[in-house]
Order: sequence, then C-alpha cells, then structure tokens
Amino acid sequence: MEQLTTLYIDKESHKFSAAHFTIFSATERERLHGHNYSVSARIVAPMGDNGFSADYNVYKTRLARLCDELDEYMLLAGDSPYQTIEEAGACYRVTFAGEEMLFLQGDTLVLPVRNATVEEFSRYLLQRLVDLSAGDDLREIELCVASGPGQKGCTTWRRE
Repeated sequence: MEQLTTLYIDKESHKFSAAHFTIFSATERERLHGHNYSVSARIVAPMGDNGFSADYNVYKTRLARLCDELDEYMLLAGDSPYQTIEEAGACYRVTFAGEEMLFLQGDTLVLPVRNATVEEFSRYLLQRLVDLSAGDDLREIELCVASGPGQKGCTTWRRE
C-alpha cells in the first residue's frame, strides 16, 4: 500500500514585493499600491524506500525562483475584461474606465491573470510550479500567496 507524505514549505525568504491595483468592476478599482507578498506550499508525494518523499531543497529553490521573477515589478492583469493594455513606446498604456495610466515596460509584468489579487497570483504561481515539477511524482500541491499576516489566497492542483 502506498504511503503519502505531506511537506510544508513556508520560508520567510519566499517573498516578493510588487505594486498592483485590484479591479472591482468596470468602473471601480483600488488605487495603485504595493505589498510584500509571501509564498508557501503544501506538497503531497509518495514516501520513498529511502524514508523521504521529495527533496525540500528542490522545491525551496523553485519557489525562490518564482518569487524572484515577480519581485519589484508592477503587476498587471493581462486577462482582465475591464482594462486594455497596449504597448506605447517604452511603456504600457493601461486604459480603465476612461482613465489612462502609463507604466514603464521594464518595471512592469503583464501576467495571464484576470485580476491582480492573491487568489489569481496563487493560481498563476501554482501553474508555474506544476510546470517546473512535471517529471516529479507529486500527487497534490497547494500554493498560497499572502499579502499580509492573516490574509492569503490558495490554489490546489491534484494529479488526475
């Protein structure tokens, strides 16, 4: 009988700082602001004959890489139905409810998310981690993104 083990990775070093705004409707959004986000993961894998299920260092390295990719950027929701994003020289021109905002392309990431929220960031980062872990014998991953103490969004992947 297969024995599954759960690993929890919640390191203080797994964080990124980013600016964003959340869109509430076609006419309402937050003001531009930033957070120091933290990322944690729960990984379920079969117990190996050697007494461990997965190498913590592999997943700590992958999570650190994902955090580094987002660190110190303006994060835009590329799939939002309420805003348009166009390239305008060295900037992105974002139009929302008749307002235009310009963000330097070098300081901005347009992510394939519907909104710049912890829920969507967790979904995006989980998919990236699943892709990086494609050859691993994992059964489940839950990835959480927190925007502050006591406030986080989590998304779960399960092997079919």
